[in-house]
This record gives sequence, structure tokens and C-alpha cells, in this order.
Amino acid sequence: MAEAEAGGDDARCVRLSAERAQVLLADVDTVLFDCDGVLWRGETAVPGAPEALTALRARGKRLGFITNNSSKTREAYAEKLRRLAGPPAPKAYVLGSAALAAELEAVGVACVGVGPEPLQGDSPSAWLDAPLEPDVRAVVVGFDPHFSYMKLTKAVRYLQQPSCLLVGTNMDNRLPLENGRFIAGTGCLVRAVEMAAQRQADIIGKPSRFIFDCVSQEYGINPERTVMVGDRLDTDILLGVTCGLKTILTLTGVSTLGDVKSNQESDCMSKKKMVPDFYVDSIADLLPALQG
Repeated sequence: MAEAEAGGDDARCVRLSAERAQVLLADVDTVLFDCDGVLWRGETAVPGAPEALTALRARGKRLGFITNNSSKTREAYAEKLRRLAGPPAPKAYVLGSAALAAELEAVGVACVGVGPEPLQGDSPSAWLDAPLEPDVRAVVVGFDPHFSYMKLTKAVRYLQQPSCLLVGTNMDNRLPLENGRFIAGTGCLVRAVEMAAQRQADIIGKPSRFIFDCVSQEYGINPERTVMVGDRLDTDILLGVTCGLKTILTLTGVSTLGDVKSNQESDCMSKKKMVPDFYVDSIADLLPALQG
């Protein structure tokens, strides 16, 4: 079907197709918008307007807003723009500490769920009727001493949305304490959420190379001139091997020389990778080499 154009043969006032918009925007650095009737009508955003502004910003365009309506101050218009035409701030349901939430909020991710959350009601239907926060786009699982059945239930409900991410900080199964004691680690909590939600988490901590890539890019680390020192074969040493680092196992934490021998003798190639280049009883063993 031919496009309807005002003005007959006049080349102006042509419907802006996606192809024409690409050509136009390629030659444009700044986009100025009227507000009333363009971004919103009264107190309702024009459908698709927030997404369009977000996409323009993502492509590096500078946006400006000009209105003849003098009924509000510039500050009031800025607030309305944030409220109606700005994209909702990304939000995460955090099974973790206040410290983890603070790190996420420092990069613009609002957090909910931190702290104790007892069961609401005395039946499964009541637990499922508990209100959920809007705009939650990720469930982030870290070390959470307040982990509970209610939190697990909410996490699963959020994750029923396919677009909601499931992120785990690490898969450590236990945390070493003094006198040879241990407590359950974050990996236990991640597994619980994975099992209940029937989803696999994206792990951002060791041994995922994601964490090394982030550090390497920020600080310009050369893998060939870097050594990874750690106490766990399945996280620290595996990270080093995966990223091409030299590796040192210290025997003050989780893994033992018995574990190393077991991996060396294993027929499993993934276990054979979890063998360090060197080991020390503790990092204090490095002192003689540093004091000469």
C-alpha cells in the first residue's frame, strides 16, 4: 500500500518510516521535544514515549525539552518527566546483605528484599498473595543470613517472568571459620532458588571469568604477568587456570593437598584443570622471598 503523504508531490510531510528514521537520526545529535501531547497527555505518558527516549539516549543523542506551558516550574517539569516519560529505574530483589544492596544502588539499581522476611499468613495461598514490588528485573542471590521460605517464595514468583534475571554472586558451598568450622555458603542458597524456579543462575563471581574480565578491563591487568592466590580449587584456582594466570594454593582455607591429588588422578578433565601451579602452607611463606 502506498504511503499517504500530505501535499501531493511535495517531498515534505512524508510519513517517517523506520528506514527514513534511521537516515534522519544518523545526521542528528540533538532532539528537542515539546512535552504536552508529545510525551504525555495530562497525567498519562504517551504509550512508547519512555522507551523512545531511552533508545535515543542509548544511541548517544542529546535530548532537550521545550514547552510553552508556564503553569509549572522547570523543576516541576523535570520531576514530571522522570515520573511519566522516564524509564522505570531497574530494580532487584536481593537475597543478600545490605552491603550487596549498597553496591547495586551505587550503580543505579534499586534494591528490595534485604533483611528478615517472615511468612505472611498461615497457608500457601496467603504466601502467594503477598504483594510484590513492581519493575523487579532481577533476583540477585548472595550471602543472606535472613534467607527464608518466604523469600524463596517471592523469588520464585518474580522469576516466573521470563525477562527477570537470576544472578548469583558465587557458588561457594561453605565458608570456612576459625578452628576448622564451616557454615553454609552462598551456593546453597543459589541452588535452592534454581531448584524452586527451574532456572539456572548467571554466576558473576569466581570461577566465572566475568569477574576477571571486569577487573582486567578496569585496571589493565596483563594475564601473563598475574598470579592468582586462593584457598579453593573449584573457584580461585579454576579462575586462574581459565583466565591464563599463574596459580598458588594456600592451605589455610578450604582445599587440601589431598584434594589436589584427587584432581590430578581423576579421569574427569574438568577436575584435572583444578590443580595449582604452586602451593604454600600460608601466604606468610612468601615473606622469605620478599625480605632478601
